[in-house]
Amino acid sequence: MKRNLATIVVGALILVIAALLLFTFQLRQSEVAVVTTFGKPTSEFTEPRPYPFFKWPWPIQTVYKLDKRIQNFEDKFSETLTADNNNILTRVYVGWKISDAKTFFPKFAGGSIAAAERQLESVISQAKTAIVGKHPLSDFVNANEKELKFDAIEGEIKAQVQSQLKQQNWGIEIDYLGIKQLGLPDSVTAAVFERMTAERTVLVSKLQNEGQAEADKIRSSAEREAAEKVNAAQSKAKEIRASGEAVAAQVLPVFQQNPELAIFLLKTEALESALKERSQLIFDANTPPFDLFKSLPKSGK
Repeated sequence: MKRNLATIVVGALILVIAALLLFTFQLRQSEVAVVTTFGKPTSEFTEPRPYPFFKWPWPIQTVYKLDKRIQNFEDKFSETLTADNNNILTRVYVGWKISDAKTFFPKFAGGSIAAAERQLESVISQAKTAIVGKHPLSDFVNANEKELKFDAIEGEIKAQVQSQLKQQNWGIEIDYLGIKQLGLPDSVTAAVFERMTAERTVLVSKLQNEGQAEADKIRSSAEREAAEKVNAAQSKAKEIRASGEAVAAQVLPVFQQNPELAIFLLKTEALESALKERSQLIFDANTPPFDLFKSLPKSGK
């Protein structure tokens, strides 16, 4: 009796598990589900949670789970013609994701990511050819980095691809797009280097001319300031000389009347100037003005 009861319980559990597998499904954070009814998409589920008692078992309904994360994709390294008829090699990287699973699923053989990327590569190639063909080679390769237009070109290609995907209604959305690799064929490389060398030569010449002009300006300013200072010094010297000559003209007649007194006064002024600060002097008594000490009266004992 107990064995029969255990068998019944186990059988009931198996039936419950089978029913759960048949009638329920669960989504992860990275998934989106499409439910088909007799092979046609009828429902889309995007929230990551269990969905109990929500579908009929196969073959009535089937759940297809798709990856809703951003998919990374690169096109082929291909040659394209620029607006000024130069060949350039480019490779583009793209981040795309499923924006509408119900639309995406029937377009690409049961929601195949590989099938979607094969179609996406064709769209990217067309957009890349169209946008690169609107720009000259100098927008891609230039000695002056300020004249490069990578951001603008990438934005234009992305907008073109996004527009075509919207028209095709594939349920795909572009998250980001950029130029991964850039190259030049051998026939173009030499011409590009020559042009870059010429542009660099012009830039160097311009900088040298600007530097020379600035040096001339500084030199001219310095020479002008030096001339002004020399003229001011000469003017001051003339002033001092004139003042000294005027004083000398006033004193000279007096000194001419008594030359010995004049010489004596000059010597005493010189001594006063020499002894203005405390100092120890070693001098020759025969050298003026120190010869005055020879004429001093000797102190008696």
